[in-house]
Amino acid sequence: MIGGWHSGAPRVALVHYWLVSMRGGERVLERLLDLFPGADVFTHVYDPDRVSDKIRAAHVRETFIGRLPGARRHYQKYLPLMPMALEELDLRGYDLVISSESGPAKGIITRPDALHVCYCHSPMRYLWDHYPDYKAAAGGLSRMMMPAMFHRLRQWDVSSASRVDGIVANSSFVARRIRKVWGRQARVVHPPVAVGAFKPSRQISDRYLWVSQMTPYKRADVALEAFNRLGVPALMVGDGEMFKSISARAGPNVEVRRRLSFEELQHAYATCKALVFTPEEDFGIVPVEANASGRPVIAYGHGGVTDSIVEGRTGLFFREQTARALCGALQRFETWQPQFRSEDAIANAARFSPEAFATGFLDALDHYRLGSRQVA
Repeated sequence: MIGGWHSGAPRVALVHYWLVSMRGGERVLERLLDLFPGADVFTHVYDPDRVSDKIRAAHVRETFIGRLPGARRHYQKYLPLMPMALEELDLRGYDLVISSESGPAKGIITRPDALHVCYCHSPMRYLWDHYPDYKAAAGGLSRMMMPAMFHRLRQWDVSSASRVDGIVANSSFVARRIRKVWGRQARVVHPPVAVGAFKPSRQISDRYLWVSQMTPYKRADVALEAFNRLGVPALMVGDGEMFKSISARAGPNVEVRRRLSFEELQHAYATCKALVFTPEEDFGIVPVEANASGRPVIAYGHGGVTDSIVEGRTGLFFREQTARALCGALQRFETWQPQFRSEDAIANAARFSPEAFATGFLDALDHYRLGSRQVA
């Protein structure tokens, strides 16, 4: 716990965009609850059946978005109302506010003497660099409304960023995005990964592994085409709207599974020839889990993976998000593989432990707290 608050331990509020699943952002929230036991959690929409016991044990409050019809399933449709919902929250009783931003969360209003630090998984991608993709995938009516609606949301997104005392990004890639769209500098603290849950194996198979959601931007199609072209054995794991098409197109060398148990996933990581990682992610936990299991990663070399994988030591990069580029990387991997050392991958993964996150985040809080006192 950070010290030096005027009344001892601060009263803390954690603001998270929505709580309807357990993904990387929710794992960060769990760790923040470890660091600040007793903190109150605010979110737009909360489905207790779809989150962890740790989050359910917290005091969670919804904005008015959670009371709107169908909000738990269709919360994205209420995006234009979320700025207003955040500004309606009364947070005057809190000394420290930490917003967890990927959807709208940072736009709350705090006391002038309260410290507000935003942990940013990413500025809202659908407002900024991924906007053309989201617009192209939208229905006809939504496509007509998006230009005017998103123009106003971008204005609010930038103006609300100026209210924050300090910003912590989950990767260098996201820090650059923050600087581009918000005009703010951010400290980088990588998210916590449960690296201790993964162990190496002495039994290594000849199968490549691909693990992610089978949604378009994850580019399962790139991996499948490369595996099919080269005829290499592979296991592809993930659910989503592309699952049926990927399964139908998979050659006899490729096994496709919707999901694995955690024990099966641990085994798949530890015994794979290498993990193939095709998406551009803000950070990307899967490559770290593979390295923690002692296995190399062959990744599209853009996004957060450039922070987590050491090229030529714990993995290789391919520079174009195409099957042709991935085929070239797979062929290079055959030559490079004898240079790979499992212990290097495991040591690299240790940089992203929950303990490393706690140290980095608390240091960032102290930095911004001292900075705000100097300004005052």
